[in-house]
Amino acid sequence: MRRICLTLPTNRACPVTISALGREAAYAADHFDVEVHLLVLDSCDAPTYAEHVETLRALPAHPGVVVHHLSEVEQRHFLERVIGRTGTAKPGLLLELMLPERLSYGACTNRAFLVAFALGCESVHRRDSDSRYQTGVNGETVFPIHHELASLGRRAADAADAVSETVLAEDYADRRVAMVGSSFVGEPSVDIGEIARTAPAAYHDLVSLWAPMDWPAERKRQLVEESFRGAGQDPFGRDHSTLTLVDPMRVDMCNIAFHGVHARVPLPPATDTIGSDYFLIHLVHDAGLPGVLHNRNIVNYYTAERRTDPGFLAYQTRFVKFLLSMLYFNFLYDRLAEASQLLLDERGEVRASVVAGFVRQSVLLDQAENRERLNRADAVYRSLGGRYADFAELLASRRERLLEEARDDIADFAVLTEVWGELVRAARETPLPDTAHGTRWVAR
Repeated sequence: MRRICLTLPTNRACPVTISALGREAAYAADHFDVEVHLLVLDSCDAPTYAEHVETLRALPAHPGVVVHHLSEVEQRHFLERVIGRTGTAKPGLLLELMLPERLSYGACTNRAFLVAFALGCESVHRRDSDSRYQTGVNGETVFPIHHELASLGRRAADAADAVSETVLAEDYADRRVAMVGSSFVGEPSVDIGEIARTAPAAYHDLVSLWAPMDWPAERKRQLVEESFRGAGQDPFGRDHSTLTLVDPMRVDMCNIAFHGVHARVPLPPATDTIGSDYFLIHLVHDAGLPGVLHNRNIVNYYTAERRTDPGFLAYQTRFVKFLLSMLYFNFLYDRLAEASQLLLDERGEVRASVVAGFVRQSVLLDQAENRERLNRADAVYRSLGGRYADFAELLASRRERLLEEARDDIADFAVLTEVWGELVRAARETPLPDTAHGTRWVAR
């Protein structure tokens, strides 16, 4: 029986999502020959953490489901032991990259990867706290893990019988399915919908900044049209899945599962930057690793915190940092696409050293393009007036710092990629702490 990890990193109250995740874990154990390790990585405050403890305790016990609930303190202790086993000369730096004080979408998922390796899990299935599952025509909950476990880790040739269609060249038949994913319906993944509704031209100018500056206008327009919208608004009808090289624009990190590739390369640990956790999706595609795209889309919604003034400023900052990160990621995606088959070794696994080399090259890029991005973003925000203009003032005051942070984030990614293999090996030898008082509750 194989072990899998169904994980939810969270820094906000989400008892409803946790309960639904428990039902997805039970579904997986009931329908597939797997032991499901349901992992909640909890960075919430004490009252919210306690609420999550009770939510997990209320889940019906299932013989095929093991529940792990790790506070940030427990995550830190685990990471310290893992890092200590590597013998690194810079344990403090690695700990900061794995568990930064500031929000990091990539770092929280990297922690889930290492914990999954410690638990002996061969795949990681990630969900988000601000999402819900769809229901089918008969009222049944539509769990993405159904498609993930049907194909993930199998040879592409063998996985063909588990999908609706195959759009994959014969050359890839012997490679294993490295990723299964889908997208979302509901609210856009980036909270700039107000700009889209009230100032379409400003929305275009802002969103197009994540494209390379030298792209022609029509290509930028097409990018803006398909950005952040997921799978639209259509409700789930019936299952459809495609074995293919998955287009990174068609999947989302709230609805994703990885096999193998996450043992070779981590996610960028950038802080306060949306989209920083999408790198592996691009790597899987460009390396020619088979994937499955299905239509069990998750429902995305916005939390109330984003509507507050502090929440608004924090989110817009993360969006601008995403725009700045694209100087580096556009370069990296070009290099990955050019390298293609050279990204894989003789066993069909990603060469982490090649990826790390590209990341190191990107650190040296001239920041002139990012300065222009900030100029244009500033002009758009000021044109919108109100709190957007107030944000432009904040942006101007942090200009040099933001440029430095974007470059430093990529340098950190290079460091982490170079040592990731050692961290994975150490994690596989490091048991989780079995603490008392329900801080890590196991249902058998």
